[in-house]
Amino acid sequence: MTSCGTFQKLRPLSLLAHLSNCYDSAHLKVLSKSVSWSIYLENGKIIYASHSVDPFDRLDCHLRRLAQKIPTLGSETRSKLRLMFENETEDSAAIAPDYQAICWLIERKYLAIEQAENLIEGLVREVIESFLLVKEGSYELAGDRGATPKFCQLDLSVLLNHAQKQLHSWQALAPEITSPYQRPYLANSYSKTQYLSPELRQKLTAILKGFSFRHLAILLNQDELRLAQSLHPYIANGNILLHEPQPPFDSLPKIGEALSAERNVAPAANSKLMPPLPSDRPQRDVSLTPVPGVGQFASNSSRNLEPINKHSLERDRPTPPLSSISEPDKKTYKIVCVDDSPAMLRELSYFLDDESFSVSTISDSIKALMQIVRLKPDLILLDVKMAGIDGYELCRLLRNHSFFKNTPIIMVTGNTGIIDRVKARVVGASGYLTKPFTQSELLKMVFRHLS
Repeated sequence: MTSCGTFQKLRPLSLLAHLSNCYDSAHLKVLSKSVSWSIYLENGKIIYASHSVDPFDRLDCHLRRLAQKIPTLGSETRSKLRLMFENETEDSAAIAPDYQAICWLIERKYLAIEQAENLIEGLVREVIESFLLVKEGSYELAGDRGATPKFCQLDLSVLLNHAQKQLHSWQALAPEITSPYQRPYLANSYSKTQYLSPELRQKLTAILKGFSFRHLAILLNQDELRLAQSLHPYIANGNILLHEPQPPFDSLPKIGEALSAERNVAPAANSKLMPPLPSDRPQRDVSLTPVPGVGQFASNSSRNLEPINKHSLERDRPTPPLSSISEPDKKTYKIVCVDDSPAMLRELSYFLDDESFSVSTISDSIKALMQIVRLKPDLILLDVKMAGIDGYELCRLLRNHSFFKNTPIIMVTGNTGIIDRVKARVVGASGYLTKPFTQSELLKMVFRHLS
């Protein structure tokens, strides 16, 4: 049986506590603006959670961290998951497509059950953090459709306590930082960077390539919150500028916004479900006044809610020094771009104009195979529609060559259909980049396959 309704003010903590206490199995789907959240419960515990904002990017980020210990989770495996599952819909299966992809990894022995449990917990934590920021929307509550493999049952109170701590740590970085998908850039103005040492300026230039905090942390193999804390002083001083999240990530709620006043409020019957967050400071009624150098805080009159105090949070969790950020590998990667359009080759060369890349362009697809064999690139970008030999055939020929069994090959095309994606997978393509694309989208695809 399915029930539905609309909330003018959604209280995520109370809603989750109620579901955990009252439902054995359920699928909660919440729609707020253009984003939907899906939370799956069994026996009052969460078995998975997802939201609609590029779930396969979220899965890919977590798999890339695991790939450092599990080589079989390389770029080809991750690309295969996208091609197989990202066009599925929740209506056609019992659970989210990204969960189906995890099931496939377990079935094919890419992941052990314990590894899958850790992966699922990390994904659920990330989704719950964003869900706690939802203020209003419509909901649909359905029973469990069964038949779906369940690999873990996550305790709700543990998840919520962790999510609240993370959100409050992020809030300590507001108003400068409001989302892990904001993109830091080194300021171009000399007046903003003249006081930085040449070594520090060089280090910042090396790591700030237009990626969001979340994607940059993956590339550097670091914790995204600690990375943001390390960069925050330079952002506050104007040395680093922040660009807003790119679509579709700009549709997610802002972390810097005030959390709901129900931070520690849950139904009385569920008081054991939501223990108060630990604190070594007394909770009290406080009307905060402006603090020099910190900014204006909003007053808080909730009797049981400790105000978010930026100084106390930074004292409890010291900001790590920038020296703790490791620079990316200085290796220069050889990239070959094959396209019979000179304009597209110029655009690719412009987008890849970076000290990390050595770019070669080829406009004749018939001669491309021999030139690629001679260059032995680290990554190949292939246009699909070319005169002579199309991209699919060229990809097939390259995969049959011993040098290029594992070389990332990315198809660049204006085709968006599922048949084209399947055809790319059949001939051995590692990824699929649809025109038109931005520089950030291209760089994200390239770094994903080179890491």
